[in-house]
Amino acid sequence: MDAPDRPEDGTGPPSDGHDDHDRETGTQDEPSNSTSIDDGDVVQLSVPDMDCPSCAGKVERSVRKLDGIQDVDPQVTIGTLTVAFGDDSTSREAITDRIEKAGYAVEESGTTTTKLSVPDMDCPSCAGKVENALDRLTGVSSYETQPTTGTVIVTYDATTTGESEVVVAIESAGYTVTDTASEESSADGTDSNDSIWTSSRAIKTWISGGFLGLGLLFEFILTTQNAAVGTVLGSELFVADVLFLVGVAFGGQEILRNGYYSARNLNLDIDFLMSIAILGALVASLAFGEALYFEAATLAFLFSVAELLERSSMDQARNSLQELMDLSPDEATVKRDDGDEETIPVDEVSVGEVVVVRPGEKIPMDGDVVDGESAVNQAPITGESVPVDKTTGDEVYAGTINEEGYLEIQVTSGAADNTLSRIVAMVEDAQSNKTEREQFVERFSAWYTPVVVAFAVLVTLGSPFVLGTTWSTAVVHGLTLLVLACPCAFVISTPVSVVSGITSAADNGVLIKGGNHLEAMGAVDVVAFDKTGTLTKGELTVTDVVSLNGNTEEDVLRCARGLEKRSEHPIGEAIVAEAGSAGVAERDIDGFESITGKGVRAELDGTPHFAGKPGLFDDLGFDLSHVHATTDGGVVTQTTRQLCEHNDCLDLLEETVPELQSEGKTVVLVGTEDELEGVVAVADEVRAGAERTVARLDELGVEHTVMLTGDNDRTARAIADAVGVDEHRAELLPDEKVEAIDELVDEYDGVAMVGDGINDAPALATATVGVAMGAAGTDTALETADIALMGDDLAKLPYLYELANDANSVIRQNIVGSLLIKAGLAIAVPFGYVPIWLAVLAGDAGMTVGVTGNAMRLSRIRPDE
Repeated sequence: MDAPDRPEDGTGPPSDGHDDHDRETGTQDEPSNSTSIDDGDVVQLSVPDMDCPSCAGKVERSVRKLDGIQDVDPQVTIGTLTVAFGDDSTSREAITDRIEKAGYAVEESGTTTTKLSVPDMDCPSCAGKVENALDRLTGVSSYETQPTTGTVIVTYDATTTGESEVVVAIESAGYTVTDTASEESSADGTDSNDSIWTSSRAIKTWISGGFLGLGLLFEFILTTQNAAVGTVLGSELFVADVLFLVGVAFGGQEILRNGYYSARNLNLDIDFLMSIAILGALVASLAFGEALYFEAATLAFLFSVAELLERSSMDQARNSLQELMDLSPDEATVKRDDGDEETIPVDEVSVGEVVVVRPGEKIPMDGDVVDGESAVNQAPITGESVPVDKTTGDEVYAGTINEEGYLEIQVTSGAADNTLSRIVAMVEDAQSNKTEREQFVERFSAWYTPVVVAFAVLVTLGSPFVLGTTWSTAVVHGLTLLVLACPCAFVISTPVSVVSGITSAADNGVLIKGGNHLEAMGAVDVVAFDKTGTLTKGELTVTDVVSLNGNTEEDVLRCARGLEKRSEHPIGEAIVAEAGSAGVAERDIDGFESITGKGVRAELDGTPHFAGKPGLFDDLGFDLSHVHATTDGGVVTQTTRQLCEHNDCLDLLEETVPELQSEGKTVVLVGTEDELEGVVAVADEVRAGAERTVARLDELGVEHTVMLTGDNDRTARAIADAVGVDEHRAELLPDEKVEAIDELVDEYDGVAMVGDGINDAPALATATVGVAMGAAGTDTALETADIALMGDDLAKLPYLYELANDANSVIRQNIVGSLLIKAGLAIAVPFGYVPIWLAVLAGDAGMTVGVTGNAMRLSRIRPDE
């Protein structure tokens, strides 16, 4: 739970990458990064995470929503924001709030943020004790507890307190702070489930259960041997009672210890309530002769079992993140200048060094291949099911697997800054961005416990008079209600679902940077696509060659290659590449000249040739309405063969060219001053899975799909028809794309924008959810997008929508289910339908295990192959 000064919507600052250690400390004490000047109607604030134009755009738009804002000047290079405003219309606090609601933290001079590992903090009540302890520590400006990962992030004023004081405060709440990654792994790794059931608490719990069982044996079966063994405060103690008390002594140790820390930190949580329930049963038994030893022993044993089950269930969720962290090897083999190889920890590998990776080994660092060839399994990062061939110059990522060849890789980023580390850090930080439902649950839970405790007191004092129950029964009912008073399962229902969904997505090459984005993606009604590089491949290729007047296809490509070889235009590059792949011979080139807006001219083997738009050849005097097509020797593709009624003639102006253009293709004519030799069509081809992606989104319930592009309307319409989107908007400038997104947001409840994360950054930031494609090697896309598809695979989009949709359903099920079961049990208690053991197993342990298990179902969702 965030400290009170965090924004209400729960959004936290975007991550900029972290070490995979239990502690992370960063101090901002340079003047340029922590200036905070309030001079009349001008305020300057430090926003260090505002480090790109897209970030600045989000912050500026958020701040301008305030009344009286005169000027906003974001400076991303130094991470500061200067705002001019009217004195009476707004305030520094309101501006700070708008910045934080845009997802960026405002930092004061000298602040330090520390991330601590607290593995035993595994439930909301545990987090509550830690929060109360931190509230009393001077200098702490904000904190965030994450029981799902066992971490605490604390921001404090380094001039008034230090990390050691923060650690002492947390440990005063009864929780140990670990210091190293190895310590956390041993406490929280993949083997932790086994250690939970053999831990000292587990052993005490089993002993407690043994004595409880023996007590029941004497109480109900060996009744003749259940003799009185003594008297305490006037109440007789029998053999069964003594056995129950021993069971309480073993099973209740940790409960009473945690209850003490809860009382010390003024936290009304399950540990405190269970301690009151156990002690209340003992006091009622010893002081008033009510003989509630069995109830006390049952509470101690079953609640200890419940705690073990809760820890085990929570570790299942934690392990899904731990698996991500374990993808990267701990060591790397470095090739030294003298040729020797040395194996060292990855943290010691420097940028620029060369690491050696043999077949079957994991790639330890991000880098570029400098020697060798191999197929690399990139599934851990991009989710691609088929290994990708890598050779000299290709980029590789830490955590991916070298399948078959030998590779030497020059390191391009340190262990703390590689793609995998950034993914892990962003997944961890994603919990900061709370969903709307999570915020509601936190507000509701603040009222739930006091109300149920008050109801327990009312039932205890009132049921003997209203329902005619005995005082001992009324006390048992009150104790049972205390068991139900903690909303742990209710509170944990949302974050455990978010963690499960986000880590499952990361396993499949989709990075979701917050629970709020996961929730929003599941509720979108519209998906807007950029065209180039999203629905299309983003690379021009030759699609059609029409040979004319007796020339062959090879003749046309040879001339086109010669003319375009010196051109830097993408169309020319596509033609040259096609000719090269077809093995077409080169021609001597001389006198190359670019004809602005029309095409190019050059002498090929001494003969002037031209390549360009139809208008260029129209100017040269050609009759483009009547051209002879080649029918033998050359090739006329089926899509472009338009013969006249006689003599194999083509009408280029009215038929062939318009038809090609209607398919979204660009047409280039090739010829001399005297003869038109052929037509070459070039296009940015539609991605193979684009049509299926759009259709699948429609099947999953997306209401409307739209394509936004700056391309001409004819090309846009052709691509839109090919992929099956409901609407297309063409010839849009970047700011017009933003306006289009705004219109869609106004018309529909939620809009997802899918683009490359760079050129489309403003539109991505404006949409309800921004989704960037092919983000694995792109820092900008990782930082600016709300969700990033790590691989260049559009087919992951339906998977993302389905996962988000199912996550929303699971969250609703968890919240409603846990609330209804708790409420039903509480209402049934005064009427004697709920024994205390059922309250512990069903209302506490059962619900915690149930919501965690339900959340883990999200990991079963897989992308379509």
